[in-house]
Amino acid sequence: MRSASTEHPSSERPQRPDAPSGVARTTPLTALDRVPWGDIQDSTGSAAAIPLLLNGIAWGDADTARSALDDLRRRICQFGFVVEQATAATVPFLWELAKLPQVTCRAQIIRLLKNIADARQWESTAAVYPKLLNRRENPVVWERAARQAVRARRGELGRLMADEDTEIARATTELARSLGA
Repeated sequence: MRSASTEHPSSERPQRPDAPSGVARTTPLTALDRVPWGDIQDSTGSAAAIPLLLNGIAWGDADTARSALDDLRRRICQFGFVVEQATAATVPFLWELAKLPQVTCRAQIIRLLKNIADARQWESTAAVYPKLLNRRENPVVWERAARQAVRARRGELGRLMADEDTEIARATTELARSLGA
């Protein structure tokens, strides 16, 4: 199984719904095909559905976006603290979605980023059960990579904390505290 590198293009291009009228298609989600989603795992098995969920969040109406985000959360950060192999590869897209004004669930995305930044389930388990570290697929490595992916974009915090939407600003402030920023 390959790691969640974004260096190898996928052979499949995800289907993207049309952008709402008046919204430019400059979304960073165009880079989704650079991640080998079919070769990495989420909580359901193959992470191949993640691009469709991210597109649903980006371009769906409020109900569609919320539903897609709930499904994505279950796949990459179950119970709000158990990350998966696909989590680190998904984080940069979550940061980008949190900045897009047409996304209707931006505060919830920021809360998901905070959950990922706070995740220590696999490390805590490995401290008690060190054999976990000897597995071919090491979830402790996934967890650390996911937290690092959130920290790598902490430069976005200032812009999001200054957002006019108080829910987004509050969620971002909580994320900043988690990151020690």
